[in-house]
Amino acid sequence: MRQISARGWRSAVILFLQGFAFLASGSSVADSESMSLSKVPAGAPNVVIVLLDDVGFSATSTFGGPVKTPALDALAKEGLRYNRFHTTAICSPTRASLLTGRDSHATNVGTVLNTANALPGYQGMLRAETATIAEVLRQNGYATAAFGKWHLAPTWETSQAGPFDRWPTGVGFDKFYGFLGGETDQYEPTLYDGTRPIHRPPGDNYHLSEDIVEQAVRWVDATQGARPDKPFFLYLAPGATHAPLQVAKPWIDKYNGAFDGGWDVLREANLARQKALGIVPADTVLTPRPAQMPAWDSLSEDQQRVSARFMQTYAGFLEHTDVQIGRLIQSLKQRSQFDNTLFVYIAGDNGSGSAGGPMGSINYAGALQGLPETLQQQLAAIDTLGDKQSFPQYPVGWGWALTSPFQWVKQVASHLGGTRVGTVISWPRKISKQAGGLRSQFAHVNDIVPTILDAIGLEAPETVNGVAQLPMDGSSLLASLSEANAAEHHPKQLFEVYGHRAMYHRGWMASAFHQRLPWSVGVAVPPTPMEDDRWELYHLDTDYSQSKDLAETHPQKLAELQAMFREDAARLGILPLRSAMDAMHQYPPPNLAAGRKEFTYRAGAVGIPENNAPPIKNRSWSLHARWTGDAPRGVLATMGGTVGGWSLYLDGKSRPVFHYKTFERDQITLQGKRSLHGEQHLSLVFDYDGGGYARGGVFTLRVNGKPVDSGRIGVTPPSYFSIDETFDVGLDTGSPAGTYPPDTPLGYPFNGGILDTVTIQLN
Repeated sequence: MRQISARGWRSAVILFLQGFAFLASGSSVADSESMSLSKVPAGAPNVVIVLLDDVGFSATSTFGGPVKTPALDALAKEGLRYNRFHTTAICSPTRASLLTGRDSHATNVGTVLNTANALPGYQGMLRAETATIAEVLRQNGYATAAFGKWHLAPTWETSQAGPFDRWPTGVGFDKFYGFLGGETDQYEPTLYDGTRPIHRPPGDNYHLSEDIVEQAVRWVDATQGARPDKPFFLYLAPGATHAPLQVAKPWIDKYNGAFDGGWDVLREANLARQKALGIVPADTVLTPRPAQMPAWDSLSEDQQRVSARFMQTYAGFLEHTDVQIGRLIQSLKQRSQFDNTLFVYIAGDNGSGSAGGPMGSINYAGALQGLPETLQQQLAAIDTLGDKQSFPQYPVGWGWALTSPFQWVKQVASHLGGTRVGTVISWPRKISKQAGGLRSQFAHVNDIVPTILDAIGLEAPETVNGVAQLPMDGSSLLASLSEANAAEHHPKQLFEVYGHRAMYHRGWMASAFHQRLPWSVGVAVPPTPMEDDRWELYHLDTDYSQSKDLAETHPQKLAELQAMFREDAARLGILPLRSAMDAMHQYPPPNLAAGRKEFTYRAGAVGIPENNAPPIKNRSWSLHARWTGDAPRGVLATMGGTVGGWSLYLDGKSRPVFHYKTFERDQITLQGKRSLHGEQHLSLVFDYDGGGYARGGVFTLRVNGKPVDSGRIGVTPPSYFSIDETFDVGLDTGSPAGTYPPDTPLGYPFNGGILDTVTIQLN
């Protein structure tokens, strides 16, 4: 008989005791079923949702537009086009509605996260009572992942202090790779992997749209390699085509001359193509240009030249994005995954954008705050639009043209130009006989979750993670996949953003525009009473483009829809109605910096949202950095990025450098002449001119209390440098805010010493 070693005896005893404890607990063999791999309904499809940003109904070639979208075209031939598909008219609410199946106000995301406030329905905090489809599918055996734009986590929760409950991995996604805010630099994005800030992969030809598709394909391969029996839910949300419009020059040059005729001509051409394709009824009327937008012929020759190049940049950006989606589709086909994939391609989370204002901008972050560049600056930069140093957005006239034949643009939830987008749905195993068809049932993004559940054969859960769920506001459109004449599935829908509001009911729509122009988002505009807004009435069954106002001839129908709006608004708890743009100041949300006058950080404090970092705008302030080291170099502290921001760092010779840029308006660089070794104290003092917003002032750089350089900046940002960039210590995440030495690691991390503290004091 073989003898058992002392180690073997110990192992045997431990196993015996573990088994005894298992039996003593009352467990049985039947309980071992809880350890089995989770199952999903037989034949359950994979699910892919692609959501583009700020596209416009008539932008893509698939829906009669001027921009080539070969992937969407091909998918439409294999699937179905929906020409009455709607969003909420703005980013975050659309995403909340899309991923939960509820009205955006029901999810508590009734406004874009940047204008969240303390009022119910607008707090920007996804409710546990409206669980995402990712969480539901994850609990039913699916692998889940999100790539690209999120914009559903409140800014005060997006630092490394968390909480991470409303980050993608906190609401049902196993994997997240992307950015958290509303936009990001496409060449140097503010990236996260899960909840960890990361730098983009190295390389000179990097682009975010290409990266997220590559990451998505790798994730599919990894999950399918380990569990080929496990279906996946993939949510892909590129930053395109939201500003900044950034793409390599060859993509832009493909459209040389294509837009020289201007936006008025383009709008007519779009409608003609739409009619030829059967996208819109033959009797569709083109709605007129709003009086607040300039006619193309009113522009000077130089203005037209710049404007046309802006639109070329947008077109190249959109085509490039669609080609990347094509790579994803092709990868699924190569892996024999495509036939049983429910693929939803939504070309825009709202109508096309307007933030570029009447003339567009080479750096729209400044223009949005009332700091536009001159025409001469635009002309000088015309050949660099779309590159790493630009942050462009086209003039609002192009945004309006890309919503043909409808009125208005993004943000305007009262009219179809803000809400209607081109959408294609494909599921070869289900709709092969219907391929290439057109569907005209009224649909909304909140229909997608019920459709997914219907396709899989799952009921909407009554509880998720122990929390009772609110009923779905959307309904399944699955029947329309099989039948062109399927009955209308979505009889009623409320729309509201910034007070722009509408009520749809069985072919009729009541609409109220709330006066604030959509491109005045960054400019102080006095609030106006809701009761002053004029309601319009449209019969969409006979008026596809919302062109004939019937309010005077059908007052009873208008009153009926107005009553429906009030009823649903009361149900959602959003009465009395206020514009979130105004409420964010009257009822501000939480802020990490509130009430503080001094902030002390150590190395590694990165990814702090700018609007929750030390509030240094429009005031005097000082920064004090302490470190020790024999050969220190790298970033001490930074805020913003390439197109607007500042960085205090040590160069390759350990000399202090401070670089500050206010968009295209002004910039300054200070530098010490002596290398700093050993224990050091570096101070930066800003003396603000005062007397209002965005004034200038004097910066002074001091080493151990002694001035080494100073200089004047003529203008500072009124509110922010960037919507998505962050405040970082010891590292520069996102795009570089400083002119760092060449051939240095991404982010120019502090090294060669120990960074002790960075303290900012508000004066």
